[in-house]
Amino acid sequence: MTTKGKSTLFFSISVILIALSVYTGIFGLTLGGYHVASFRETIKKGLDLQGGISVLGEIVSDNTTDNASMDAKVERTIDLLQMRINPKGVGEISVQKEGKNRIRIDIPGQFNTKEVLDSVTKPGELKFVGPDKVTILTGKDVAEATARLDQQGLPIIELKLNDEGKVKFQEATKKFINQKIAIYMDETLITDPVVNEIIPNGQAVISGSKSIEEAKNQANKINSGALPVTIKTVNVKVVGPTLGETALPNSVKAGIIGIGLVMLFMLLYYRVPGLIANIALSLYAVLVLLVFVSINAVLTLSGIAGFLLTVGMAVDANVLIFERTKEELKSGKSIKASIDAGFHRAMSSILDSNITTLIAAFVLYFLGTGPVKGFALTLIIGVVLSMFTAITVTKFLIKQAANMGWFDKAWSIGTFGVHDMRREVK
Repeated sequence: MTTKGKSTLFFSISVILIALSVYTGIFGLTLGGYHVASFRETIKKGLDLQGGISVLGEIVSDNTTDNASMDAKVERTIDLLQMRINPKGVGEISVQKEGKNRIRIDIPGQFNTKEVLDSVTKPGELKFVGPDKVTILTGKDVAEATARLDQQGLPIIELKLNDEGKVKFQEATKKFINQKIAIYMDETLITDPVVNEIIPNGQAVISGSKSIEEAKNQANKINSGALPVTIKTVNVKVVGPTLGETALPNSVKAGIIGIGLVMLFMLLYYRVPGLIANIALSLYAVLVLLVFVSINAVLTLSGIAGFLLTVGMAVDANVLIFERTKEELKSGKSIKASIDAGFHRAMSSILDSNITTLIAAFVLYFLGTGPVKGFALTLIIGVVLSMFTAITVTKFLIKQAANMGWFDKAWSIGTFGVHDMRREVK
């Protein structure tokens, strides 16, 4: 096969694969009973895109002067709030530390303010109650609860008590043998297993869960216990579902218009190289959204803004490359030599601009909170992938196009063509 034939094959396969990935990302794809979900189905949407409740809570001073001890309590409180508000771990809830002693909780899709505030501000009371309605143990007596499968493949919860709870539980299991001990979180029953034997060592096994998921859910609730600190509500913000539903389509529309105008400019100004840059840009957009899905990131309005900013940076890298190539063409080099030199000379400028942006993005990510953090994360992902597509994908495709003879006519390269390109491509 000739060089032109190989390049035509490689170029065609690349474009088909990119087009397929773009189509799948937008519409999804079903093949042989297997469904590949679209990005609209798989990307988690933040509070500002689908509505919900945002609560800012502040830890009431408990006379703790040790910073390390306070930090540990805050982290423990965050973990417990996650278990309490999102026991199954499948929601899009965000619980993050804000400042020294504040915690922000964002719950997309939830609009019952009272229920949320009760979950956040209530200290919570875990209790083990005997058949005589007397409390045997509380959350302070529990060291750990872990869900797993036993040797028969049945879901169980392994319960470990501290030294004080061990003594209490031994007496209770002796008293209530063959009777039920119920476990409650506040007034909600978690489980009520039957005591089969006296447990002297504080290590019990609770069976009867219908599935491992149910066992994990119950173990999480037992672990959540009482919060180590008291939280008061500082601010509550409710984003209505109508506002959220309006924000997403408007954001998508703005993104489509913005990217469309950029692609139109590249196509009119650079012709074939502009077309190739647009193909690489399409792949770039798919890769960014694919990374979002893979890391379970939550897309917000600030994240969309960061994404659109990186689209401009991705195009900027291509402009630098094409303009450097233009300078090489002026010196009389062949199109292939000009392409190689253009990419090489543009590399330092591309790296400088992107590295400085990455430094700023990392600072925003580690020091910022909420929307600022989401913007920074999108910016980091976008900048890294924009460099990859500009340096590798665009270069590969433009070299294949050169070998195919797409640059033999000056009109095909628009304003970056300054010579008659009907020279042999070497």
